[in-house]
Amino acid sequence: MAKEKLNIFESTCVPLPLENVDTDQIIPARFLSSTSREGFGNNLFRDWRFDQEGRAVQDFILNNRKYSGKILVAGKNFGCGSSREHAVWAVYDYGFRVVISSFFADIFRNNALNNGLLPLILPDDEVKGLIALVTAAPETIVKISVQERKVEIPSSGKSFTFEINPYKQECLIHGLDDIDYLINMRSRIADYEKKRGGLG
Repeated sequence: MAKEKLNIFESTCVPLPLENVDTDQIIPARFLSSTSREGFGNNLFRDWRFDQEGRAVQDFILNNRKYSGKILVAGKNFGCGSSREHAVWAVYDYGFRVVISSFFADIFRNNALNNGLLPLILPDDEVKGLIALVTAAPETIVKISVQERKVEIPSSGKSFTFEINPYKQECLIHGLDDIDYLINMRSRIADYEKKRGGLG
């Protein structure tokens, strides 16, 4: 399923200074019955956002109106635990388009890239610095260029580069999933087959 194009991007951030956030914390197992990708954002971090009576936990960051934006800045080892793709669906459906951390579990990172969510890795000390900055100044803007593989923080004058698989980079820029990418390549595939004399 095609996603939003993600290339030149800027937003305020939501800081989540917690390490080893696993997929069961991102989306508890009891909310996995749906096979549609929509609606999971309502239960993102459900057991941290709400108490057992369903009331908002006031000191949890997503319930603090000072913080908003489409970038989540999280502690090390975000998305560890089970391989559930629903965790990425929940983060995306809530409205985040980028998660910045110093380390992602491999399966979560791959699921994110397959679903239009950018898992952006920066050095641990820089992530901690960014968390401190946006916690103190929620209006801080972070600019990201997927094409240039670059992160800028205009208020501090800092900039960083990041790594991304070139194929997934193109998919993010053009809002494509794997199937869409192949469909867009069909004319080139057909030309290749003609040059090869077909598949027979």
